Amino acid sequence: MFTPKYPHPDTAPTAATSLVPPLTGLVHPPACDCHHTPATTAPALVLAPAPVTRSAVQLTPGTLAVAVAGGTAVVLVVGAVLVSMLLAVAITAASVAICAVVLRSLLNSHNAQR
Repeated sequence: MFTPKYPHPDTAPTAATSLVPPLTGLVHPPACDCHHTPATTAPALVLAPAPVTRSAVQLTPGTLAVAVAGGTAVVLVVGAVLVSMLLAVAITAASVAICAVVLRSLLNSHNAQR
């Protein structure tokens, strides 16, 4: 029941029995029908030298201080969120453990009275 059942090897489709015919002798139509002759050589392009540009981000002492302060704030906020989530998990685990001890005590005292 739990063993896989594989088809017999002779049921696999072959090129002769396939529903999709092979792509042989395929001729592509021309991209356009304007009947022009393609150029044999492309004209040489003269490229002008690129102008020298400065980077878009310029770090001055003021922007560097703002970036450091912003990064510090992000790290502190993310750290506070992660610590609070860890604390919530720890409190939940402790309360579940206390409930388990109380229930076990109640069940043991109930069984001892019988």
